[in-house]
Order: sequence, then structure tokens, then C-alpha cells
Amino acid sequence: MIRQYQLQNKTSYLCELTSVSRSGYYKWLQTTEKRAISEEQDYQDYLLVKRVYDAHRGKSGYRVLYMELAELLEVPINHKKILRIMRKYNFFAKVRRVNPYRQLAKATQAHKTVPNILNRQFDQDEPGKVLLTDITYLPHRNGQIAYLSCVKDVATREILAYELSTSLKMVIVEHTLQKLEEALAGNVHPEAMIHSDQGFHYTHPDYQERVKEIGLTQSMSRRGNCLDNAPMESFFGHLKDEVDYRDAQNLEELKQMIGNYIDYYNSERKQWDLKKMAPEAYRNHLIAA
Repeated sequence: MIRQYQLQNKTSYLCELTSVSRSGYYKWLQTTEKRAISEEQDYQDYLLVKRVYDAHRGKSGYRVLYMELAELLEVPINHKKILRIMRKYNFFAKVRRVNPYRQLAKATQAHKTVPNILNRQFDQDEPGKVLLTDITYLPHRNGQIAYLSCVKDVATREILAYELSTSLKMVIVEHTLQKLEEALAGNVHPEAMIHSDQGFHYTHPDYQERVKEIGLTQSMSRRGNCLDNAPMESFFGHLKDEVDYRDAQNLEELKQMIGNYIDYYNSERKQWDLKKMAPEAYRNHLIAA
């Protein structure tokens, strides 16, 4: 009230009237900006947590949200902070009774991890033999978040398939695999493998079955070891450095940005380690060699 109605000359009187010390009042003034910054950070984190929460139709608690965000963020949000934000903004996991038949179905189709067959053998010279895949998040205007799923050829560094979505549901990797199959056009390397982290998409039985149908062997990084998929992380890093994705007004504009960049990356962006060629040119060079 003192600041609102410009009653600085009555500070002592009003502090005494409200049983507030002058020092306490001035300390409160000094921390106003800090509190405002903290509130803004809480709100931005709320938008991110709520996006993943909504993708699960409100059926996931703070532990599941933490694990998913840990897969997507370079610096994950602490699980205690996620719980605090859920309480602060009043959204909680929807509790329901366990369906015994559904529980039995889940038991027979448990998510499974597979060995790290690739084991960081990134020095490849056969196109299509070793493929990497992962998902990253792309926040843009108005607090919206999109998710980008990609498949990269280790030998050529070419992005063979990608899918951009506002949802983290299984459809994002299903569409990515469909586009990969179309890009391979039946020319699947006899020793082809696809390597990923241990995210829930890649341990899902439907995903693993689809990978087998395409003719790929599956490999997975060790838990929490991003270096096991370093070339894929490197691509996402370049994309985020070189694309103004945060300025996108909507999903369509973001799709245009990402599509243009991947076309440029594959066909024009020369890389020193590829004999100063772009990925597509280097692929043709390897095939002709």
C-alpha cells in the first residue's frame, strides 16, 4: 500500500499501524524483483510440465513426469520442484482403480531394453548400416512445445527421417519409422541396426516389433549415458544453435523452419569430417567408392 499510493513519507506510521518493522518492509521491497523472476520461472516450468501431463491425459504423477522430462531436457527439473508446481497450479494425477485384465495385458507386453550393440562405434563407412534415433523438445512462442523425432545415418550424417509433433504419444516414433521405411525403399543393409536411448518409446513392444518388420536390429544406450548416442545429440545441438525455433508463432511455422533446415543440412551444409562435403554428396561418394 505504501508503494502503491506513494505514501513514503508515512512509512513509519503505516509500518507501526500494521505491526511491520521498517527494515522488514524495505527488505521486502528489495526482494520484489527476485520474487517476480522466481514466479516467471515457475510459470515457464509449469507450461512445460503441464504439456507432458496433458499428453498423458492427466494420468501420470510427478515421478513419471520427472522421468519423461529427464529424457527431453538437458538440465532436468528436480522431481521435488515438479511436485511443488503441481500443487501450486492445482493439477494432479487422476487416480483410478486398477483393471485386472488391463494389468494382465501389460504384464504380457512389458517394455524391454536391449543390449548396447553399437557401443559407440560411430566410425562407419557403409551408408544405412548404423542408424541413430532420438527425440528432442522445441519450445516456441506462447509457451507451446513441439517434439522432434529424427533418424540419422552414422556414416553419412544424413537425416533420413523425421517427425515433428505436439504430442509425445507413440505415434511420433511410429510416423518416424514409417518415413524411414519409405526413405530406405527396400534397400535395407543386411547388418542394419537402429540405436536409441532407453526411452519408453523405444522399449515399447509395438516399436520393437515394427523395427523387426523393417529388418533392423535394435541397440540401446546405457541408462543415463548420452555419449552413447553422441552424433544424434550433436545434430540436435547444431539445429538449436542455427534455427530460430523459439520465434515460431505456431506449429506450421515451426515445421517450415525445421523442414528447411534439414533440407539444408542434408544437401548443402558441408562438414569437415565428410571430406568437406554435405551428407547427401558424401553418401554418393561412399557408394561410388
